Amino acid sequence: MGDGAYVAIDFETANEKRDSACALGIAVVAGAQIVERRSWLIKPPGMRFNPINISIHGIRPLDVEDAPDFSELWPTVRVHLEGRTVIAHNAAFDMGVLGGTLSAYRIPSPDIRYSCTWAIARHVWPALPNYKLHVVADHLGIDFSHHDAADDAMAAAMIAIHACGKTGSASLSELLKALNLRSRRL
Repeated sequence: MGDGAYVAIDFETANEKRDSACALGIAVVAGAQIVERRSWLIKPPGMRFNPINISIHGIRPLDVEDAPDFSELWPTVRVHLEGRTVIAHNAAFDMGVLGGTLSAYRIPSPDIRYSCTWAIARHVWPALPNYKLHVVADHLGIDFSHHDAADDAMAAAMIAIHACGKTGSASLSELLKALNLRSRRL
């Protein structure tokens, strides 16, 4: 795309399996502003929900029984992700869910580069007690509802925007370069 836009994502899962996405939130950033925010409920394969996961995000089987499965949702989501850098807080988890879910539905992996706002925050604000999403967001004055996929994606996007501002970086790629961090391929 080459427009400098990037996309923050957040998945919530129904159980411990990486292919059990039950919600996805995105926040598209362009020009140091969130220009689009969306979320979807997803019907996970097998509809098996772990009570621990439900206690974290509050999504229950009844909430997703009429939702699309990931293969039905993918064409809509792909438009937002492909060709852009994707960020997530604890990107290993979210990109693992994306990769696991794509694999479960035999969907070829798109050309996606990603980076982690946890790593960005650790470099930009080294004195924080830890780098959990709610801790970094609280430090930056970001108001959000933790474990709501759209809000978590928005918070990750805001962390990147704040980090660019703090370091004087004009773009995410400039920020990553200044911090000596690399984006990875899905």
